[in-house]
Amino acid sequence: MLVPISWLKDYVDINVSPDVLEEKLFSCGFEVEEKYQVGKDISNVVVGLVKSCEDIEGTHLHLCKVDAGKHGELQICCGADNVHAGGKFPLALIGATVYATAKDHVTVEGVMTIGQGKLRGYDSFGMLCSGTELGVSEDMYPGAGYNGLLALPDDAEVGADVKPILGLDDWIFDVSITANRPDCQSIFGLAREVAAVLEKPLKTPALDYTETDVKKDFKVTVEAPDICPRYTAHYVYDVKIGESPAWMKRRLALVGCNSISNMVDITNYVLKELGQPMHAFDYAYLEGDAINVRRAADGEKIVTLDEKEFELNSNNLVICDGKKPVALAGIMGGLNSEILDTTTAVMFESAKFERDNIRKSSKALGQVSDSSARFSKGVDEYTTVMALKRALHLVEELGCGKVSSTGFDVNTGNSIEPFELKASVAKVNGVLGIKVPDEDIVRICKNLDFDPKLEGDELTLHVPAYREDMATYQDVAEEVIRMYGYDHITPTFIPTAQVTSGGYNLQQRTELKIKRALCAQGAFEGVHYSFFSPSDLDLLRLPEDAPERHAIKLINPINKDLSLMRTTLAPQMIQALARNQKNGILEGRIFELGNKFIAGKLPLEDYPDERETICIGVFGENEDFFSLKGLVDAIADSLDIEFEYEETTKTFLHPYRTAKVLCEGVEIGYLGQLLYEIVDELDMRVNGYIAEIDLKALTKYYGKNQKFIPLPKYAEEKRDFCFVMDKKLTCAQIEGAIKEACDYITSIELFDLYEGAQLGDKKSMAFSVVFTPKDEEFTQEMTDGFVNDILKNVSDKYGATLRA
Repeated sequence: MLVPISWLKDYVDINVSPDVLEEKLFSCGFEVEEKYQVGKDISNVVVGLVKSCEDIEGTHLHLCKVDAGKHGELQICCGADNVHAGGKFPLALIGATVYATAKDHVTVEGVMTIGQGKLRGYDSFGMLCSGTELGVSEDMYPGAGYNGLLALPDDAEVGADVKPILGLDDWIFDVSITANRPDCQSIFGLAREVAAVLEKPLKTPALDYTETDVKKDFKVTVEAPDICPRYTAHYVYDVKIGESPAWMKRRLALVGCNSISNMVDITNYVLKELGQPMHAFDYAYLEGDAINVRRAADGEKIVTLDEKEFELNSNNLVICDGKKPVALAGIMGGLNSEILDTTTAVMFESAKFERDNIRKSSKALGQVSDSSARFSKGVDEYTTVMALKRALHLVEELGCGKVSSTGFDVNTGNSIEPFELKASVAKVNGVLGIKVPDEDIVRICKNLDFDPKLEGDELTLHVPAYREDMATYQDVAEEVIRMYGYDHITPTFIPTAQVTSGGYNLQQRTELKIKRALCAQGAFEGVHYSFFSPSDLDLLRLPEDAPERHAIKLINPINKDLSLMRTTLAPQMIQALARNQKNGILEGRIFELGNKFIAGKLPLEDYPDERETICIGVFGENEDFFSLKGLVDAIADSLDIEFEYEETTKTFLHPYRTAKVLCEGVEIGYLGQLLYEIVDELDMRVNGYIAEIDLKALTKYYGKNQKFIPLPKYAEEKRDFCFVMDKKLTCAQIEGAIKEACDYITSIELFDLYEGAQLGDKKSMAFSVVFTPKDEEFTQEMTDGFVNDILKNVSDKYGATLRA
């Protein structure tokens, strides 16, 4: 919000520098995002009095002798058509800075430094300036819009700096107002805070006016009080449309508003001064001598002041006369009732519209205005009433109309008088963690116009109606500390706090260990939303009764693609593999550690079971089922446990390249290759493989102490076995049988698998087995005994024999 310091001074006697004021505002909760002087780029420009002015023959130039006061008399060549002897104009001395070019006399581009020049053989020791070259518009200073020199007042002191004369010494603050303080979204609203923090009296804008006896037979009704709790209106007649006074045009220009006409400018002025959007209807175009505030009918249309047509529905609020809509409430007036040069009577409107309705309507219609932006932040009814009084006062002050006795205030009974709020001083201090002296609390509340009374521990406040954010003792504590000073707060522990050594807890340490183990294998961590789409479950070819389809539906999803709480991490991982390939990445390893949400009953009767899960996806020409299994084994190794694998099926995985993962006989996950149909459906160029492990089922292994096993004192023995067996047998079954047969086995690795015509309905698997001695060196007889025990156990359990 742009705030000119000169305007603030109308309400508060500011006797501190802009830098100090910025610090004061920041200390009480208002950040000044930018602070600049209006004429920040203008320097060394003074009042020059043209003593003589002679035409240079054959040119449009004039040779002038200009009195620059203490800077002496200077010769200036000037081409402006309005230069004349006896005139006072801005004079840029050598070394001065002014704007090089300009557009529309407002937006200036580039700064140039004035040097000594020579025109048509004549020396020029400076430059007489136009408003454009000083960055001054017609609204900011009368005459600045003329395409020639800017004429200065006759009483301007020769040689004096022009910046104070033109208002270029004014400062502009761009203040950030927090969402909880809509009452400060105006010059006067911020002035209340400045008065409080500087402990200065506040001057209220003049609100007085005189009503005539003129009475109109007019009617105002509100059919939608739920979204328009207060609507005020007043009839003004004998209107004379014309220009606004210079002071009003200048102030509007400083805050970014162009002057239009006196009546329209009054509404814009009140918006900036008090923060209340207003509208003025041309009374001649209000049919039926009535205003009705209602919801729009479905399909109803309106053309707004910017000549845009909108089709409305019952969610939109409209202001209607006796027959038709004449304004889109809180957003923009209608073209059919705008103020024209021929307007002779107006109906002023000042209302409170509910912020949610205006915000939603503005967004839905794609129509944004200063009014809609302000209403969307919230307007209080106190200001609604005050603003109308201020507008009527300005009508009288500008002499542009007469105030009739026809006025309306339709409301739902909300009071605009101060409301009482009681708070315990002990509780206020308890929130702050310090003891603020009682006299300081009373002083601060008085400065904030809360009319405080302190009796013992009870503080009674009479809070102005515009402070709708005040409701509890916590709010009182906030007001006290921001004025008392946050630097008074001393850091202390809360009563239940304990000094800890910090660091990660067991779960965090274990998660980090798992992540590092996977990253060491070349995998990258990914993060997805905790929501997915019903179509994601369809992608997995899951039957209707699948547990994964028992998902929690969101009441207000962002969109349909994020409408279910995920019951598996697989769909998002599959989409990630496909998305990478579409972006030209044809090889990679990705993992995600996140929660899936398992509901007990639907609709929910209790919190869902949030199961910590890890999902791994790999893709590329060099990846296969076994490289994925290596990543899963890396998880087991990081926890110092072992996984077993058994053949299984999943609707979205290859029927012969899928395995379930078990730990101590309990199924904890799966891994496998994606179905070719899914690969084709997602336009994947290489195969993908995914695994999903339930980490919550492994929490009992978190923090397991790893045992140190020293290197063997004696040489290890290694033997290779090649078994012929039934095709249905798995590697895990044979490995288990081998391990059962001998306590000295430390490693079993499958290094060959063969199926062919020579073996018929059999297959062969070759294993490399390592025997590690413990307390004594192996003899040949001992090693042969281990081998025989393995052969016997494998044969007895599965009928497997050594391949010849």
